[in-house]
Amino acid sequence: MKREDLRNIAIIAHVDHGKTTLVDEMLKQGGAFRENQVVEDRVMDSNDLERERGITIMAKNTSVHYKGVKINIVDTPGHADFGGEVERVLKMTDGVVLLVDAAEGPMPQTRFVLQKALELGHRVVVVVNKIDRPDARLEEVPDEVLELLLDLDADEDQLNGPVLFCSGRDGTASFSYDHRGTDLTPLFDTILDYVPAPEGEPEEPLQLLVSSIDYNEYVGRIAIGRIERGTLRPNSEITVCDYYDETLKYNSKIANLYQIEELRRVPVETASVGDIVCFSGVPNITIGNTICATTNVEPLPFVKISEPTIEMTFSVNDSPFAGREGKFPTSRQLRERLFRELLKDVSLRVEETDSSDAFKVRGRGEMHISILIETMRREGYEFSVSTPRVLYKEIDGVMMEPIEELVVDVPEECVGSVMEKMGQRKGELTKMTPMASRMRVEFLIPSRGLFGYRSEFMTDTRGEGIMNTVFHGYEPYKGDVQRRFTGSLVAYETGEAVTYGLYNAQERGTLFISPGMPVYEGMVVGMSPKAEDIVVNVCKRKHITNMRASGSDDALRLTTPRTMSLEEYIEFIGDDELIEVTPKSLRVRKSILDNNLRAKIKFGNKQ
Repeated sequence: MKREDLRNIAIIAHVDHGKTTLVDEMLKQGGAFRENQVVEDRVMDSNDLERERGITIMAKNTSVHYKGVKINIVDTPGHADFGGEVERVLKMTDGVVLLVDAAEGPMPQTRFVLQKALELGHRVVVVVNKIDRPDARLEEVPDEVLELLLDLDADEDQLNGPVLFCSGRDGTASFSYDHRGTDLTPLFDTILDYVPAPEGEPEEPLQLLVSSIDYNEYVGRIAIGRIERGTLRPNSEITVCDYYDETLKYNSKIANLYQIEELRRVPVETASVGDIVCFSGVPNITIGNTICATTNVEPLPFVKISEPTIEMTFSVNDSPFAGREGKFPTSRQLRERLFRELLKDVSLRVEETDSSDAFKVRGRGEMHISILIETMRREGYEFSVSTPRVLYKEIDGVMMEPIEELVVDVPEECVGSVMEKMGQRKGELTKMTPMASRMRVEFLIPSRGLFGYRSEFMTDTRGEGIMNTVFHGYEPYKGDVQRRFTGSLVAYETGEAVTYGLYNAQERGTLFISPGMPVYEGMVVGMSPKAEDIVVNVCKRKHITNMRASGSDDALRLTTPRTMSLEEYIEFIGDDELIEVTPKSLRVRKSILDNNLRAKIKFGNKQ
């Protein structure tokens, strides 16, 4: 049976190509809001971090009604580190709307998400977005998308898909870039005509694959998935099973059943083939499980999620300031929180270590793990994290390392400095494309070669450069890469930073702290331009004498300390340093706080 009253689509694109803004307009024109209702921009980005950074982190479901048809829409992340979110939610849909920026064209993540959609056999509606940009390339970009589809071995149906020209911000769509259109009617009509309706047998035994998990303190886990076969009702007896784990099989009962109507979860009494539903009441259910009728247990295969490429060690904060600012400072609380994150994030891995106070957390990239750190910090957790490390693999006796595909758009005069830095970091040039007064340069570079590079890149390109990465694959180890070219200014003693001490210390490098801030021995208080650590006494006070000398009592002038974000600290720290994360502060410290002990170990290693 075909459900002609239903369509399931995902909106996929590279980061910042306008997915969430387009969904806003689809909701408005689909009647989700009253005419006089005040609506925030990017209403789907409900998470505080998503709003602050202007990116989508978690895939979200919504729906609109058009001409009597319900269109379920999944808004997906565009950043490569959250590719796991895209991979799993695509299983819930029958087609995708591929957004491509009218100026930038297809980017690395465009290729990644499109490849996943094509592998599932989804039909593709190409939308060239932001056609109102002054630098829009409206003739070239559709051809570049077609080349990408050919490159990814799209079938005939996918190659002959429709191309629309949109302005997500203005809420307009048309089939020709010469005609701007007045609303999104062409897009809605194309979705109804081109994306296939869900098919299945509503009378057959139930079968549903869980693609997403939400958590609610009142009802516990809420599973989200699409009904592949059969009908589901509240209080139904079901069996939970898993395609890849034959030992997992237990009976349970559905408590509450919801469907997503616009931005709300609405309780329903029945749901059938093709419906995307949310349900609660099933303990221990997780992403990739299948819900079946108790009389016919047939698990569904789940998409294989790409493996993590980097790891960081999360450990209990044991600095002299431990326990002052966080609500959850213990190893038990840290462990519970990290393993709870696994319920929602299939790309994350958490491993226990020999120490009960430390855990290895593996993810898809620095941003993937930094978002977790920032989220935990805001929830009141206090802990410390190590420098990121790449995960090597041994294949046929050869040590392999993860390689990233790096695409940079830079002004022409900055290409030389970028090429020089790429050479130092084992990057290989693969392609150069002129674009007006800018140049698009593509490299293959080891993941570890990108650690600490983003801030350097912004400096080298005077803030005008754009860099994007996506995982390319594993290749043989490329040799040593010097990760850090600067040293640290390390506090000599515990106390309070004073102006006199800071004035003397600022001659050695760039400071991170200001007068009055508490410090402890072994805490990193600044950055040295030389590739070695310098111990400075920022608590040193001026000796008081009864002698006065010309000029000695002039006011001491301090330079403004550098304020670093969490991502900048992750890029900055060395192998022997940790970031102390609390709800109120971010500090960098040495793993070994005692300056004398650290010097002995360093001297012993040199011997």
